[in-house]
Amino acid sequence: MKHKEFNKFENTVRNISYLIPNIKTMSQQFFYKAMDNQGVIVEGQLGANNINDLEGRLERMGLDLIHYRTKKSRHFRVGKVTRQELIIFCFHMENLTRSGVPLLEGLGDLRDSLPQSRFREVVSSLIENIENGARLSEAMADFPEVFDQVFVSLINTGEEVGNLNIVFEHLTETLKWQDEMVAKTKKLLMYPAFMGIVITGVLFFIMMFLVPELISFIESVNAELPLHTQILITVSDVFMNYWYLILMIPVMIVFLIKGAMRISFGFHLFIDRLKLRIWIIGPILEKLILARFATFFALLYGSGITVLDSLQISKTLAGNLVIERALQQVSEYIAEGTSISESFERVHLFPPLVLRMVTVGETTGELDSALSNVSYFYNRQVRESIDKLQTLVEPVMTVILGLILGWVVLSVLGPIYDVIVDVSGGIDKHDSMHP
Repeated sequence: MKHKEFNKFENTVRNISYLIPNIKTMSQQFFYKAMDNQGVIVEGQLGANNINDLEGRLERMGLDLIHYRTKKSRHFRVGKVTRQELIIFCFHMENLTRSGVPLLEGLGDLRDSLPQSRFREVVSSLIENIENGARLSEAMADFPEVFDQVFVSLINTGEEVGNLNIVFEHLTETLKWQDEMVAKTKKLLMYPAFMGIVITGVLFFIMMFLVPELISFIESVNAELPLHTQILITVSDVFMNYWYLILMIPVMIVFLIKGAMRISFGFHLFIDRLKLRIWIIGPILEKLILARFATFFALLYGSGITVLDSLQISKTLAGNLVIERALQQVSEYIAEGTSISESFERVHLFPPLVLRMVTVGETTGELDSALSNVSYFYNRQVRESIDKLQTLVEPVMTVILGLILGWVVLSVLGPIYDVIVDVSGGIDKHDSMHP
């Protein structure tokens, strides 16, 4: 009995001893201060197993360590990798994989050409992980805040199929499209935001400084004030006494809505549904979400990822629970054996024209081309909708500002004009009685 127990213990120890060499050391995040060859002080964050590993990685980056401190959290990051840096990275990787340059050499050249930044630290970590035996997709998966699930999945598929250059080419074009859409959206929102600030500033100035100066003069005419003038005086009193609430309430409402969305799934769903129904803005937002979905769905499926996996990955990029639930239903229908076009038709997610394109692509076996056409269809509609809305925003904001100023002028000058008319009428009447 004891002999059997000893053999069992011996086998357990042998198994543990076998596993120990395969256990990787947990890397830590180090916040460092270092100096480059020109004597410039650089601060940043880098993952390393220990201080010696940190010094070695910084030395390969051309830096001499001065000071460091550790951070246990893996989610905290210093700096941010921009979309432009990702575009440059994908373009660089496309060219080196197409030219047959070894991966490590190409990444090393890219790292040496970059300035000291968070992105250079990420590239350095990619090189270290690949040198330790990891694949490129596995190394990228350690940085989910830089390379999202779609990015990693595409790179993984490209590594397995052997078409990394094509994957990087598609990623470059997709990131450029995203950058263009973001730029257009910012351009669309910039003018309304600027005019909103101007209108708010003008409104506060009128209600808190101009109207109070005129109230005493208006009331001194001893005339009956019209309703719009009484409303103006009341609004001015509210601004004078509760200006801090007027500034705080919108901010508090935004924070309350965000907090409620995190707590309540039903409320989150209600807000996301409301976003898609807002006049003018809602349809554009829906088209923008579907354009992003179609773009990444076509990219994933065209790279060799299955339809169901492509749906599961791309639906997480929707950013809207209503559309995410619809895509989940599509995935369930397809899993049950329903065709792709019929699955989309059941959830009423796409218009008939788009469904027709998907049906043709599914029938001819060129679904990736059909999805690319869907992406082009929505991209064009989004651009046209944004351009049309942009032409409407400027006159609408100008009219709003004009109406506010007109209300104030009419409310102030109206009573004065009535008094002048009454006085002039009385004078004329007096002159007619005494020729």
